[in-house]
Amino acid sequence: MDVENPDKEQNISPSQEVLGSTASAAEIAFVNDIYERTRQEIQKVIIGNDQLIQLMLAAMLSGGHVLLEGVPGVAKTLTAKLMSQCMNIEFKRIQFTPDLLPSDLIGVTLFNMQKNEFTFKKGPLFSNLVLIDEINRSPAKTQAALFEAMEEKQITVDGETYQLPKPFFVIATQNPIEQEGTYKLPEAQLDRFLFKLHVDYPDLKNEIAILQRFKNDFSQKKIEQVNPVIKSFDMEKCLEIIEKIFIKDELITYIATIVHQTRNNGDLFIGASPRASMAIIKTSKALAALRGRDFVTPDDIQTVCYPVLSHRIILSPEKEMEGITIESVIKEMIKKIEVPR
Repeated sequence: MDVENPDKEQNISPSQEVLGSTASAAEIAFVNDIYERTRQEIQKVIIGNDQLIQLMLAAMLSGGHVLLEGVPGVAKTLTAKLMSQCMNIEFKRIQFTPDLLPSDLIGVTLFNMQKNEFTFKKGPLFSNLVLIDEINRSPAKTQAALFEAMEEKQITVDGETYQLPKPFFVIATQNPIEQEGTYKLPEAQLDRFLFKLHVDYPDLKNEIAILQRFKNDFSQKKIEQVNPVIKSFDMEKCLEIIEKIFIKDELITYIATIVHQTRNNGDLFIGASPRASMAIIKTSKALAALRGRDFVTPDDIQTVCYPVLSHRIILSPEKEMEGITIESVIKEMIKKIEVPR
């Protein structure tokens, strides 16, 4: 799995030549330009993290939600806020706490004494991009308020269904280390996220660059210089283009084989569902377009496998006690499956 260099050139053999792709060169250039401009804007503030930005965009342009996981101080929330600044859409932030109620998210029905009727006051979920900070700090009843919104892009209150605005995305953050005052996300909740992305520490070179930029900008005024480069209709257009990206039948079989292996792996207690297969197809197509191609390669599939599968599969108790990681299981599993030529 080549996760270190996502833009590494692929050697495409004659049998991999793509004919009949319906995505034009101009459409591919449009999607690729979206990525380049977004990356340039975010990197006015954030040093590095090219792959994180690319994968976040791949998920969002596919119409999915993103869970960012990492220790405090690695710019999870800042990255999400900067991503919202790059998009000319409505943005809301919700800080999850143990006392947060479902009505604090979806809204509440109030009695209007002047009109002598009940009216629904919409909550912060009625926005295009919602940042949920520290999502694992609220209990199950609050988590459940997100289920319908994230999956069906609608909210039902008192028997009345309200459609959420389009586009609608959730970017959530969580700290995997701290346990006090936190609640483990239920599997059904995790499954609503298209990607779970790990935000790691910067390497030495990037940390020095961060400090060089920070030394004369304690208040981080550069955040104000991040400009919107994506309009809401741009995202709809990108989704239409991504759907037209070509993927060979052999690669569809490759994806199905990978997901099927998670259900027949002695290291795993629970494997991935068909929803994971569909997520891999969607995001590998998006990644191909962001990288400037009108066809999917095995490298695209391998790159998205870990963020798609890591939160959808569960290690067996024995392997967990041995200290085996889900990442190593996924890598080893992919290594054993023959790559289509």
